[in-house]
Amino acid sequence: MKSFLEKIRASFSALGQRFKRQPKVQADAPALSEPSAKPKADRFAIVSWVVTIFIVVALLGSTLYYKSTLPPKIVTVAQPTNSPDTTSAGQSPQAGESVASVDGGVLPSIVRKLQLITKIPERPRYNSIVYRVSRGDAMLRIADEFKLKSESILYVNTQLEDNPHNLKPGMELTIPPVDGLYYEWKDGDTFESVAEKFDAAADDIINFPGNDIDLTDPTVKPGTLVMIPGGSRDLRAWEQDLQTAGRGANTGTGGANATNSCGGGPVASGFGWPANSHAISGNGYGPGHLGIDIQANEGEPVYAAGSGIVTMAQGGWNYGYGNVVQIDHGNGYVTVYAHLSSINVGQCTPVGQGTVIGAAGNTGNSFGAHLHFEVRIGGSNINPYDIVQ
Repeated sequence: MKSFLEKIRASFSALGQRFKRQPKVQADAPALSEPSAKPKADRFAIVSWVVTIFIVVALLGSTLYYKSTLPPKIVTVAQPTNSPDTTSAGQSPQAGESVASVDGGVLPSIVRKLQLITKIPERPRYNSIVYRVSRGDAMLRIADEFKLKSESILYVNTQLEDNPHNLKPGMELTIPPVDGLYYEWKDGDTFESVAEKFDAAADDIINFPGNDIDLTDPTVKPGTLVMIPGGSRDLRAWEQDLQTAGRGANTGTGGANATNSCGGGPVASGFGWPANSHAISGNGYGPGHLGIDIQANEGEPVYAAGSGIVTMAQGGWNYGYGNVVQIDHGNGYVTVYAHLSSINVGQCTPVGQGTVIGAAGNTGNSFGAHLHFEVRIGGSNINPYDIVQ
C-alpha cells in the first residue's frame, strides 16, 4: 500500500513540474539591493494529496462493503459417535449451532452437556438398621440388597423362627451390619469362649468398631449386646417335620427319617425341571431353606422331575408345606413339591418324567404363588441344582 501511494504521489509531482509556471527575472535590477521573493504554495501538490487520500479511502470502503455483502459460510461438524473408551460419565460431545465470527465467517462450536457427578464412597456400616417387609419381598432378595447372607437375617430375627417362609408384609426386620449374629454377653463369658461357641474369631469380636470395645482394656459388661462378625449357629430344620416318604422297605430312599408306604415302581434315569419357568421367585437353597422357590403363577402345571412312585399326595397345612406331593424315584432320590393349589395324582401312583402331578399355588406357609421344590437323598436335603436340569 505504501509503495502504491508513493507511485501516485510521484506521478502527480511529475505532472505538476511539467505544467509549473516559471517566474520572470528582471535583468535591470541589481540582485543585492532587492529583497528575496517569498515562495508561493504549490496548490497542485495539495490537490494531488487530497485526491490520493480520497482514492485510498474509497478503495478501503468498497472492500469492507463487499465483504459484508458476502453470504456466511456454513461449517458442518460431524456428530461424534459413542465409543467404549469414552471417558466422560456416559456423555459424548455433541455438535452445536454455528457461531458467527467478526469477519462474517462461521466458527464451529461443540456443546457439551454439563453433568455434575459426585461419587460418594460406600462407607462401612457398624450398626443395625430396621427394614419393613413389602409385598413381593423374599429373604434372598433382602439379603442381596444389603449384601448379606440370608441366614444372617434369620439369626438376628427371632420372630422368623428360623423359617424364611414366615416373612410377611409389614414385618420389621433387624438388618445386621455384617454377616454374623448378636449375642447378649453373660457373666463369666470370655472372647475366646464366645468365639468358639459361634465358630468365630475372638479378634474379630474385639476389633469390630460397632462393639465399641476399649482395645487397651478389652472387657464387656454382662447384658451388653455384642456383634459376633462371621458367627453362626444351627438353624431349625423345618423340612425335617415333613418326613420323607419312601416306596417300601429296603429301598434305601428314606433313611432314618422316612416312612414306608408303597411297593416297587419305575426308576428314574434322569431328572428335568418341574415347572415352565426356570426363574427363582423367592428363596434359593441354603441354611434355613433347604429347597428352591420356583416362579409359577397360580394354576400353572407342575411336572414330575423324574419317573417314580407317588409316595405322598396330601392336602392341608402339613407343617407349612400346604398341599404337597412326594415322589420316590427308586434310585435313592425323593422329590418334594409344595404349596400346590391342586393335586392330580394319588398315593402309590406310578408317574413318568414330565407327568403333570398338580398345579402351582399359595397354600400352607406362603404369601405368593410359587412352587417350593426339594430334593432329598437318604432323608437329607441336597441342593436341587445338583441333579435337575
